[in-house]
Amino acid sequence: MAHGLDAVGLVLARPARMLGFEPFFMELIGGIEESLAAEGRSLLLHVVPDHDAEIRTYRRWGEGKLVDAVVVVNIALEDARLDVLGEIGIPTVVVGGPRPDLPFANVWIDNAQAMRTAVTHLVGLGHRRLARVSGPKHLAHTQARTDAFMGECARLGAHGAVVEGDYGEESGTRSTRALLGRGTPPSAIIYDNDVMAVAGLGVAHEMDIAVPERLSLLAWDDSALCRLSHPALSAMSLDVHAMGVQVADCVLNLLASGTVRSYTAPLPRLVARGTTTTAPTTDG
Repeated sequence: MAHGLDAVGLVLARPARMLGFEPFFMELIGGIEESLAAEGRSLLLHVVPDHDAEIRTYRRWGEGKLVDAVVVVNIALEDARLDVLGEIGIPTVVVGGPRPDLPFANVWIDNAQAMRTAVTHLVGLGHRRLARVSGPKHLAHTQARTDAFMGECARLGAHGAVVEGDYGEESGTRSTRALLGRGTPPSAIIYDNDVMAVAGLGVAHEMDIAVPERLSLLAWDDSALCRLSHPALSAMSLDVHAMGVQVADCVLNLLASGTVRSYTAPLPRLVARGTTTTAPTTDG
């Protein structure tokens, strides 16, 4: 029998202005809400500026018994939130944890394998100079992707470079300009989200660098932004809404049984569109 407000809490620690630009979280939230609503539960969404404010929210929710469970996203390599949630004792589901053996119920994505797929595809097209515009490096999934990117480039004899971004448009623009301004620029760039990839495409247009003839671009987490850009962006496509449903099902199972389980989300698949093609013959 449910208690409290039949509510599940989700705190997003990020500037509120970012929310409108990031389709990922809107799709994830939509999937979670859809599945919870079918069971008569609701999602309590709270946006805060940082992890300290997020932890204060968890403590307030725990003391007031305001939520039956929480969903935690964007796990960091060193993450105080998980210690606090263990201490408070709120049933917790972690999304995209760094490993499938967390002490919490979790929905896990094999980011390393997905990145190896992306690199293998681009090297298979003849690209030998690859770059990656990553998300914040303190995030566990960023580190998993970066390690896999550099490892796969080395394994396949390609040169890899990584520039850190923050998922925002400005960082996508700045990082792309820095990469393309190098003496030997990359012939292919992988972006950690759709917003930075669209910004990168804009930079290529400004610099009169033909996409995909001279520069291939690949986005992470497909969205309408990718499909509507010109040319349409190739992307690593994950059904984020379905993942949200999977997260909610994980929460409901945890509340019903108390059993901590790990669920693996389907691997993102590469959808080739208009921004990836064979490497220019000068790429060496």
